[in-house]
Amino acid sequence: MLASHRPATQTVGILGGMGPAAGADFARLFVQACGERMAQLGIPVHDQAYPEHWLAQVPIPDRTNALGDTRQGAHQPAEPMLQATGRLAALGARAVAIACNTAHAWHGLLQQRFPQLVVLHGVQEVVAGLAARQVRGVGLLATRGAYDAGLYQGELERAGIACCLPSVAEREELMQGIYDGVKAGDYALARERFGSVALALQQRHGIGTLVMGCTEIPLALEESPALPGLSLVNPSAVLAAALARQAYLVDTVPAAA
Repeated sequence: MLASHRPATQTVGILGGMGPAAGADFARLFVQACGERMAQLGIPVHDQAYPEHWLAQVPIPDRTNALGDTRQGAHQPAEPMLQATGRLAALGARAVAIACNTAHAWHGLLQQRFPQLVVLHGVQEVVAGLAARQVRGVGLLATRGAYDAGLYQGELERAGIACCLPSVAEREELMQGIYDGVKAGDYALARERFGSVALALQQRHGIGTLVMGCTEIPLALEESPALPGLSLVNPSAVLAAALARQAYLVDTVPAAA
């Protein structure tokens, strides 16, 4: 007689370090998403039911600055991202999530270099979720690099979703909140800067949905009670759920008797 059944899982990886607080928070969101996935599949939740997962927290050059500096020999994040992904693959990862929105500018390179992996595209996961909910327009808070690269704008346009962007001055407020706020440990400053731009977008465009398109933004903005009428979308949570779906297979296999 079989003693029990354990879920069939596959090893997954998280490419973090951009910044470290966001990578650590992504791991938390992934564990939470695994619990929710187990509930969906009718799998009893216990320590041994969680999949093997690896978090690579490596120093990676600034993505926004790299996108704005195309000089030959400029310090780019591609090589350390490739090296870290290679380590995750060597550890047995079958799918990898990039715990940084702006770093998705290098998604194609990672997927091309590691065809044996499923390198999840967080921006596409977010847009697919918005389309499924029939959201027609959103406000976007992101880094200067993400705006300039059009990471979200292009995907949203293809899905027929209007994208409302902050002004140039408001984008600088966001960068202050990211660098002088979250990355420096001043969450009060970050909350004030992010909240100010969010309210400006809401008042100017009448939006009801806000995409927090930088992993640092939810670390401060989700705690703010001053955003009535706004539905906040955390791309990290969306991507963590997608990684959990990759980690769990529907079938179960018998545990050792």
